Amino acid sequence: MLRRDFIALAATAALAKQEKLPQVRAITRGPNFHWFGYYDKLQFDPSSRYVLAMRTGFEHRSPRPDDLIQLGLIDLQDSDKWMDLGETTAWCWQQGCMLQWLPGSASEVIWNDREHGQYVSRILDVKTGQRRSLPGPIYALSPDGRQAVTTDFRRLADTRPGYGYNGIPDPNKDMLAPDDSGIWRMDLRSGECKLIFSIRDAVRIPCVRHDWRGAKHWFNHLLYAPDGKRIVFLHRWTGGAAGSHRLTRMFTLSPEGLEPHVVDDFGGMSHFIWRDASHILGWADRPPAGKAFYLFEDRTRGVEVVGAGVMTEDGHCTYLPDNRWILCDTYPDAQRVQHPYLFHTTTNTRHPLGHFFSAPEYRGEWRCDTHPRISRDGHLVTIDSPHAGGRQIYLLDIRTIIG
Repeated sequence: MLRRDFIALAATAALAKQEKLPQVRAITRGPNFHWFGYYDKLQFDPSSRYVLAMRTGFEHRSPRPDDLIQLGLIDLQDSDKWMDLGETTAWCWQQGCMLQWLPGSASEVIWNDREHGQYVSRILDVKTGQRRSLPGPIYALSPDGRQAVTTDFRRLADTRPGYGYNGIPDPNKDMLAPDDSGIWRMDLRSGECKLIFSIRDAVRIPCVRHDWRGAKHWFNHLLYAPDGKRIVFLHRWTGGAAGSHRLTRMFTLSPEGLEPHVVDDFGGMSHFIWRDASHILGWADRPPAGKAFYLFEDRTRGVEVVGAGVMTEDGHCTYLPDNRWILCDTYPDAQRVQHPYLFHTTTNTRHPLGHFFSAPEYRGEWRCDTHPRISRDGHLVTIDSPHAGGRQIYLLDIRTIIG
């Protein structure tokens, strides 16, 4: 470890002594590297005993098409024992292979893979070992576990490295707004896939605040509402008048691809989460407060600031089960330290969960955000962090904070 890293770790330890922080436990260890990825996927099983994870033998470069990662299940009640689940070549550093538990199931997990020049998905029953494959990849799952939506991972690999998969070129690479790429819905039982909303469909809905002539468009970050009746996603573009700057609109629409609604079109929308079936919390740059977390009411113009003066940085946000607490984090600060925390919505107070150093090598596409994730019972948090010398998964018990 370099001297700069020791200095940063010492400063972090000194800060931690001044605060009542939850105990941090490593549930994965080297020599391999482990992570889970995004904050809006089900990493914990319904009992909160088993945790999903991914494993690789390298860091600090883009995945190659033939780079395999291993998928596993960690038993938190049996010395964090690892159980192999499978492997895949369809993955990225930020969101992995979309490995997650199927909603409504205590034993089935799903992930993306590549087969015969196509992206597919695999479903595994971890108790029986029964496996089946579906003809398309998944991005987000409906709350009843019967459907999935996805976007074009080929286009994401080209437009947003770190979120798409390398291995299959985008056939629409030279097209600004194709009509055969966008959001697909897939039946998780039959495998039937249907394009429900194309990139061209989005561009046909005017954006009066921005000139996107000559810009290249794509979709990212899809998520079902808790009742399954709406889907939220980000419409993004660069080029043309925008130059290299990435601009964003947030949309919602029905699972049939109908009733599209522009939630925010000021261009600066970032991370978000559904609070309930009609409200979305998201970091945006817009009136009235500029850069802040806002709570948007779907299919209306209702919007209000959340965490004014307290939640002052963009982060990966999740509501705890009772919606009284928000789990969030920060990007590395000037000392390269990341700060996951809990925010209490009633008292407008912030409660730190720890301070985790991220070496300068963890930048750009292969950065290691903490992406804090909550267990089903709301008692445990996992994070990804490289603070001990390589990305691993850590467990935090937050019951002393939330009562």
